[in-house]
Amino acid sequence: MEIIVFYLFAAIAVIAALGVVGLRNPVYAALCLAVVFVSFAGLYVLLSAPFIAVAQVMIYAGAILILFVFVIMLLSPPVDQGEGALKWQKPLALGFVGALAVQLVLVLALAVLPSARGSLTPEVIAQRGDVQVVGAALFSDYLLPFEMTSLLLLVAIVGVIVLAKKR
Repeated sequence: MEIIVFYLFAAIAVIAALGVVGLRNPVYAALCLAVVFVSFAGLYVLLSAPFIAVAQVMIYAGAILILFVFVIMLLSPPVDQGEGALKWQKPLALGFVGALAVQLVLVLALAVLPSARGSLTPEVIAQRGDVQVVGAALFSDYLLPFEMTSLLLLVAIVGVIVLAKKR
């Protein structure tokens, strides 16, 4: 039963992610992103990480996404930017699709998933508590990825403002 729920959440996440990159209306794309965030939270629950699931919904769907929607609606970008607005966009997209296809072929051909669990096993988390383990790991072992994520979000917000500004 758990595998069926996993595939359901995964399919919802993939379909909504395609909506994020495929829809021309930025508000609809942001709503699809909310669906992606919530489906990821469901996947975290399946991984026995309820704290991360709640943090996913509260931080990303509740704060970051709402900030994006406010910026989009405040600056009201045009829906249609016309033909040839970004001539390099299609070749770049094809390059990314090709790289993704190569990665998928490699992953499916090798079919090797890492079996190492690391130091944060379910037993350690149960002994010390979810919040304490996540906080200690986030600000010690994973500080650089945490800061890179905040920088990425800042760049995304600036990108939304640049794309949405009126000429």
